Amino acid sequence: KCGFSELYSWQRERKVKTEFCLHDGPPYANGDPHIGHALNKILKDIANRYHMMRGSKIHFVPGWDCHGLPIEIKVLSELGEKAQDLSPMEIRQKARSFAKAAIEKQKSAFIRWGIMADWNNCYYTFDGKYEAKQLRIFYQMYDKGLVYRSYKPVFWSPSSRTALAEAELEYNPEHSSRSVYVKFPLRTPPPKLASLLDSSAPVSVLVWTTQPWTVPANQALCYSPQSKYAVVKCSTSGDHYVVAADKVAALASTLDTTFEAVSTFSGADLEGGSCSHPLIPEKASPLLPATHVTMAKGTGLVHTAPAHGMEDYGVASQHSLPVDCLVDEAGVFTAAAGPELESKAVLEAGTETVIKMLQSVKSLLKEEKLVHSYPYDWRTKKPVIIRASKQWFVKIADIKPTAKEALKTVKFIPGAALNAMVDTLERRPYWCISRQRAWGVPIPVFHHRTRDECLITSQTVEHVAQLVEQHGSDVWWTLPPEQLLPQDVLSQVGGPDGLEYLPGQDILDIWFDSGTSWSCVLPGPDSRADLYLEGKDQLGGWFQSSLLTSVAARKKAPFKTVLVHGFTLGEKGEKMSKSLGNVIDPDVVINGGPDQSAEPPYGADVLRWWVAESNVFTEVTLGPSALNAAREDVSKLRNTLRFLLGNVAGFNPETDSVPVDGMYVIDQYMLHLLQGLASKVTDAYKQYDFGKVVRLLQAFYTRELSNFYFSIIKDRLYCEKEDDPKRRSCQTALAQILDVLVRAFAPILPHLAEEVFQHLPYGAEPRSVFRTGWISTSSIWKKPGLEEAVESACAMRDSFLGSIPGKNAAEYEVTIVIEPGLLFEIIEMLQAEETSSSSQLSELMMASQCTLLAQEPRQRPPDVTELGGTFLINLEGGDIREESAYKVLVMPATKEKCPRCWKYTAESADTLCPRCAEVVGGE
Repeated sequence: KCGFSELYSWQRERKVKTEFCLHDGPPYANGDPHIGHALNKILKDIANRYHMMRGSKIHFVPGWDCHGLPIEIKVLSELGEKAQDLSPMEIRQKARSFAKAAIEKQKSAFIRWGIMADWNNCYYTFDGKYEAKQLRIFYQMYDKGLVYRSYKPVFWSPSSRTALAEAELEYNPEHSSRSVYVKFPLRTPPPKLASLLDSSAPVSVLVWTTQPWTVPANQALCYSPQSKYAVVKCSTSGDHYVVAADKVAALASTLDTTFEAVSTFSGADLEGGSCSHPLIPEKASPLLPATHVTMAKGTGLVHTAPAHGMEDYGVASQHSLPVDCLVDEAGVFTAAAGPELESKAVLEAGTETVIKMLQSVKSLLKEEKLVHSYPYDWRTKKPVIIRASKQWFVKIADIKPTAKEALKTVKFIPGAALNAMVDTLERRPYWCISRQRAWGVPIPVFHHRTRDECLITSQTVEHVAQLVEQHGSDVWWTLPPEQLLPQDVLSQVGGPDGLEYLPGQDILDIWFDSGTSWSCVLPGPDSRADLYLEGKDQLGGWFQSSLLTSVAARKKAPFKTVLVHGFTLGEKGEKMSKSLGNVIDPDVVINGGPDQSAEPPYGADVLRWWVAESNVFTEVTLGPSALNAAREDVSKLRNTLRFLLGNVAGFNPETDSVPVDGMYVIDQYMLHLLQGLASKVTDAYKQYDFGKVVRLLQAFYTRELSNFYFSIIKDRLYCEKEDDPKRRSCQTALAQILDVLVRAFAPILPHLAEEVFQHLPYGAEPRSVFRTGWISTSSIWKKPGLEEAVESACAMRDSFLGSIPGKNAAEYEVTIVIEPGLLFEIIEMLQAEETSSSSQLSELMMASQCTLLAQEPRQRPPDVTELGGTFLINLEGGDIREESAYKVLVMPATKEKCPRCWKYTAESADTLCPRCAEVVGGE
């Protein structure tokens, strides 16, 4: 009825000036929808619905990240043994259908949560059009020299057989390594120390490493030129060692011996020396200065294997050392490592064998177990190694300055997220974007059959991009190589028969896939999204890859505002995990579990209320008590709305409204409060602080409405004549309250908001709340002066009600005595005559009758209770200040209870009071 599903297309067709673009970060297409998805998608939807109601055209295209290793691994593990015989195309077909099934599951959940979008037009990273744009951006970056191919050490996962980027690692703090102390015999003494070392016995340089398997690949030993070093003599063996002066005592105790210092000297004096490789005696390892050598652990001298360390590689580049890698894709020693090591896994048998080899040549001084934080492949949960290989890299150093400049124009919520983003950027030395797998977008380069040469030009990439756009990236594997090259290039490189180049087998990192989504989804080539909104892990992930690719291609950030939310945790702040049994499935939250007494159905709006109410800028906890609390809140709100709807029945705002100045003071006061609520709620939405919206609404509908206003106005609503101006005044206020309230929570609870609009008793055909705009209030509602009138009367009301706990206020009569002055004049607005049972003052006090006097009465009945107080009036910003005393005299009512209104205002128990008699026409 409300056209919920056509809402997105309807708003796209409106003629409006402003557009609000929220670019959806793509969830990964490999599993069921989970509570993290709900948190993220619902936050986005609240923002979109608010901006749409404010009159903007929403640009929101949901997307999915569809390639990558986790999908490939899942598909292969389901196939078991058969997986090894699959061709890349077979893997790709199975991975595609797996991703498609996951997308359908997630999509139907997102729709059920009330997420507004055109679900028939989403973006998928495996669409040909999307992939073609990505290839063009890759070439743009290559052409600017920002993408290059190089042989250097990268994080390598033997379990996935591919290179990984830092974002794909997780650190295991409990990893255990076999660390060793190894001696390298001095071969050529450093010239400056020749005289010192000549006379004494043979000297060795002592090093420590946690990765013994890298020792065969050693090319150098590094020292810190600024530090002090010593030659020491070991009391047990008589051997002489070179170590850092600061480490002498610690090393002696580790090695269970004592050291006698023979001499000390500066690190710079080690220049020009070299050692013999302990396992390859004919090979020399030079002593070289390096900035990464620290005194924190080890011996102050560092074993350097350029193929297996980022800093080691830096030393190798500086000093032209070989970067020979003795380890293959499976993490196994190659033949180049020698017969003893060949085909042994470096982290297992390979480590054991290297340690034995060092023992047999008496180079091993000690082995000990070290538990430390070590990088693991986040998908297979197995340790990674560092190994040199030919990979494609993005030159982050060249993009960093522009990227940091671009971030200055971006608003981060919360603000601290900016520093986290910049820190992550600072720490990235380079971004490895090639992967050795099948399920992804191919890197569009051709490799020479015999020479180490690549073929990539704007012509070849454009040709491939056009093929991909029409048929998808499968063409890279299905078409013969000669068709992947344009005709004129083909003739230059050997023609179809003698083709010298073959298509490369690497694919692009999926962070490059998703990071280029801005180019496919943002409305124009130069546009920036108004908002990116994702979890905090994306500060090193999608926010980062989007920023780098956008800055590289067009020198600007793809976003104007970045909102970062926390993760969902269990009720006690513990991580949600299947093993703990505390994982909450959004589907069970909405529809209930198998045992509905244990897992009741809450519906989508309760889930949305929980999301809005959470402080999403920190971690967000969820469990039964949070959901029950959210359900309680929503049901209190529902009851408030039912009261409002019931009491505007028979009222037509067009014809029955009372002008503001003719309304009861308390009704005007409610409009005054309503205006304040509307502007605070609007501000909170503007700041994306939905938790504040919820708190403002809760306070208003529980405190101001249910506990205060509703309890006061029932008599006027139920007992006055249907069209009495007093009653119409109240209904005028209720209709405005209802309208403002529903619009204020509509972005959060869209289903409930539409339901209320279906039940409005006035207006023609029910209209969708989302098609009728944001809250509208009138400036004439704002009447700060009214606060004094109502608050002073409320102070007296509180004295009275406080004196009769648990009793019915209607059983009493009240006399209020105020000395002549400002307060008396204000209260007199609420009751013109001296005594009344139907004045605004008696309504507010809820007593059966009120008397207002400027001086104490001469006579008092014996059973009177006297209460006193003072009230400070503060008007016009403090220009008018006056403190007045008042007395409240409370006595039991003298008349009988009217059988119709239950006020004690009737002459006898079986007759109506004068007011009710008049309303029912004297019957």
